[in-house]
Amino acid sequence: MNKSNVALLIAAATVLTPLGANAGNAEDASIRALEARFAAAVEARDIDAIMKVYSSDVFVFDVIPPRQYVGAVAYRDDWKNFLSSYSGPIRFEITDLAVSSQGSVGYGHSIQHVSGTDPQGKPSELTVRVTDVYRKQGGSWKIVQEHVSVPVNISTGKADLTSKP
Repeated sequence: MNKSNVALLIAAATVLTPLGANAGNAEDASIRALEARFAAAVEARDIDAIMKVYSSDVFVFDVIPPRQYVGAVAYRDDWKNFLSSYSGPIRFEITDLAVSSQGSVGYGHSIQHVSGTDPQGKPSELTVRVTDVYRKQGGSWKIVQEHVSVPVNISTGKADLTSKP
């Protein structure tokens, strides 16, 4: 490669890098907004709003059996069951959210904590790790794959449902 080609390549990289970074930041912000809408929907116990963040063909590994959920219809039932395990208000927060996108695909991971009261009136809380894959569909980001997990103590086989760093 000659010196003028190298200079042109460096100039192009210098000019185009900020454009790509700004575009990614705007898309990442859109994904963060999706996660904020999701958290508000869970707190509102609004199953329709919860499901709006998912693609119709979502694939999910959840903490709760069965091993996997294929499609939004199956996952909607899982959410209905989850919400019914709380009576009254639910407190839901997403922390440590990290997202990254490139083109029409993105990924993220977070810690999600839910607390409230179970149907018997006892306090209930759960902390999970969530990894999501996002795809931009029709101008909107949707979750197309989700993996929800909890740490497990290998020696006891017990799940750590309120994990701390």
